[in-house]
Amino acid sequence: MPAFESTQFTAWLLQALCSAFLAILFLQSGLDKVIDWKGNLGWLTGHFAKSPLRSVVPLMLGVITLMELTAGALSAAGLVALIATGSATLAFWGALVSAVSLVSLFFGQRMAKDYAGAGGLVPYFLLSLAAIYFTRLG
Repeated sequence: MPAFESTQFTAWLLQALCSAFLAILFLQSGLDKVIDWKGNLGWLTGHFAKSPLRSVVPLMLGVITLMELTAGALSAAGLVALIATGSATLAFWGALVSAVSLVSLFFGQRMAKDYAGAGGLVPYFLLSLAAIYFTRLG
């Protein structure tokens, strides 16, 4: 961690806060899918019942669960690395997997014609893009 008085502190702080947020977001979401797989599968089966994706809901749930857990774990590891070593590499990869996960979720919501749900993902996507940018600073 850079000294508070240094010019690098602000960039480090943005990296750390974005990593913490993405870690919480995706670990909670991914773990919820693991813990309540049956409930999530039932809800998503109904959600996608009238979409072209209806036949691949179990596969999609498995893929998005893996993506979310990976995004959350990389973001959490990135936060630890930022604190311990100052390296933002893992935080960058966490932000990148987060952005890809959100694009996947956005695609699903649009295919299900859940436009409000898709719109609700936009702030998270913008945060993940900011995190990608911030983790590439110096």
